[in-house]
Amino acid sequence: MTPQPNPEAGAAVKAADRAHVFHSWSAQELIDPLAVAGADGSYFWDYDGKRYLDFTSGLVFTNIGYQHPKVVAAIQEQAANMTTFAPAFAVEARSEAARLIAERTPGDLDKIFFTNGGADAVEHAVRMARLHTGRPKVLSAYRSYHGGTQQAVNITGDPRRWASDNGSAGTVHFWAPFLYRSRFYAETEEQECARALEHLETTIAFEGPGTIAAIILETIPGTAGIMMPPPGYLAGVRELCDKHGIVFVLDEVMAGFGRTGEWFAADLFDVVPDLMTFAKGVNSGYVPLGGVAISGKIAETFGKRPYPGGLTYSGHPLACAAAVATINVMAEEGIVENAAKLGATVVEPGLRELAERHPSVGEVRGVGMFWALELVRNRETREPLVPYNAAGEANAPMGAFAAAAKQQGLWPFVNMNRTHVVPPLNVTEAELAEGFAALDAALSVADEYTE
Repeated sequence: MTPQPNPEAGAAVKAADRAHVFHSWSAQELIDPLAVAGADGSYFWDYDGKRYLDFTSGLVFTNIGYQHPKVVAAIQEQAANMTTFAPAFAVEARSEAARLIAERTPGDLDKIFFTNGGADAVEHAVRMARLHTGRPKVLSAYRSYHGGTQQAVNITGDPRRWASDNGSAGTVHFWAPFLYRSRFYAETEEQECARALEHLETTIAFEGPGTIAAIILETIPGTAGIMMPPPGYLAGVRELCDKHGIVFVLDEVMAGFGRTGEWFAADLFDVVPDLMTFAKGVNSGYVPLGGVAISGKIAETFGKRPYPGGLTYSGHPLACAAAVATINVMAEEGIVENAAKLGATVVEPGLRELAERHPSVGEVRGVGMFWALELVRNRETREPLVPYNAAGEANAPMGAFAAAAKQQGLWPFVNMNRTHVVPPLNVTEAELAEGFAALDAALSVADEYTE
């Protein structure tokens, strides 16, 4: 689709937004949202006709790109047939979505509880774990994000938690492995893994194993930096959970549904959790949908005991129809395989080549279509390009990088001192080449702030 400029319409959209829309995670008077006129595939465009290659996949959810015709058609067909229906009934779209998801989840995660998104999926996973075990506490990692609702934001391990932190929420944070910025003075992945597991085991002991309902981890942390867990770490956490009767929850809201080149990131590490949360890529974000995949032993807890939780729109037919179509499209078009292949043959070598030429790149890490560039002032000291949780003038170097990328027609995913490379899973080699050329130019701007 060719963008058609219409600045008057764009001005009207912007005016209405500024007058009435309250934006998340923002100081309302300090933001200037781009008015978006349309989107298709890996691109979107504004009302001036400027087109952007989206290396963010929205918020890492448009796994099959924007406006896939088969999914759009499925939503239209479902709307004509049954727009909505209460969750207590068996509805074809809901049943089929659950079946297709359960076919792909690891192990015996065969029961699906539908939510409206990732945060409420985490809320319900925690509730299930507490009711299943009769214990109050949840352990989660620093450098994590699990959602913006009250319990989920307390479990979160980044600064977005601070304003809502509640000491009675029953959450405890620990350090997960990240060799590049090791908290364990490790020099190898093996050391990092062993010391991180020892740290977690000690935390469990001092918190009291009999008080801990769940340990929740993002299989591969997303917004916090796409830190790949070292070999053996997730299996080690699984063993600790089994040893102490703790429910192991994996958050696959961002990493799931092909993002890593597997249907779920857990498959990369051959680990099966007791509960797994999902959202985003389950239907490419076309209609809000999330959920919890539940193991047999936890589902059995609620076989004759009512589960005290639900949502009016749980398993919404439009959302589930979009999920059915999305999963079928991904299977028919080999989209998961495309993410794995291009991730290994194009993205990784392309990003490593950029890193060799740009002193602002301290580390490249990731898998599939799930990558991060750690930007630094000094490669030797690994000082971040901007301080932790920087804002205003302190964040100017990352602001300059992002502005340069947008000037080149690339919409970047920027968080703290990182840029993430998370395009749609069906991105083409030509689109990746276009994006890397824009990144090359933007990283030259970041290089100006290095020492």
